[in-house]
Parts: sequence; structure tokens; C-alpha cells
Amino acid sequence: MNPLHRFGYMSLRAWWWITRPQSAGVRVLIERDGQVLLVKHTYRPDWHMPGGGADRGETLEQAARREALEEVGATLGPVTLLGVYSNFWNRRTDHVAVFICNELEVSGEHDWEIAELRWFPLAALPSDLSPGTSRRLAEYKAGERPGFGRW
Repeated sequence: MNPLHRFGYMSLRAWWWITRPQSAGVRVLIERDGQVLLVKHTYRPDWHMPGGGADRGETLEQAARREALEEVGATLGPVTLLGVYSNFWNRRTDHVAVFICNELEVSGEHDWEIAELRWFPLAALPSDLSPGTSRRLAEYKAGERPGFGRW
């Protein structure tokens, strides 16, 4: 991991502990031909679905489309909502909307915060998935659509 990015991430965590912010974010479960597209960020060691925070004045769908384009160079086709999940961590309240997309164009170009992106077969996912990503992919593989719960 890049030490500067790691320092910035740790500084943000300290700020969140003081301010106890609320945020809305998105993740996109990008699946094609039995494979999912996952990313590793420069500041976190595990695999995640592409996504991030929604900007002011932006709908959750717009945020999902923007984040997919920025993080993996994906232009999304139709998306469906898997669910909205809550995370209460480090005195922070975070709500995450997870969208599913199976029709897209991917260039693979990505921004500075992505260290690596890779397609994985749903039957052979990496062991170092983030906990939230692991739960959502397990539900998706099992055909479950709970719609809400803990991230």
C-alpha cells in the first residue's frame, strides 16, 4: 500500500471519530459471464466491489454510474438495486446502496485510488474480500435479495 494514501485514510478515520458523520455511498456488483469485477484500493488491503460516496445533489444511481466509470472505466447499462445496507463503524454512520449491472462496456482505465482491478469467477472468489463485499456476493450467488441489513 502507498504510505501516503494509508496516512490519509488513517487521518480520515480519526476525523470521523471526532465528527461522527453520516454518509451515503454506493457499490456496484458488476457481473458478466459468471465473473465479477472487483477492485483493490491504494489504501485498503482487501477486494471490494467498485463504488464510493455519493456527492451532494447526486442520486444514488448517478453515483454508482460515476464511481464505476472512475474506478474501473465502466459505462453501465441498466442497473437494478440489490439493497441498502448500514454500517456503523468508527463512530460513523454509513448507508450503502448496492446496484447490480450485467450489461456494460469496460475500458479498464481507472483513477489513482485503484491499485488493482480483476475479474473473478463467482465460483472462485479471493479469500481476502472485504466483509461487506463477501456478504453481498454470497447473497447474490445464493439468489437471495434481502434488500437491507448490515454492510
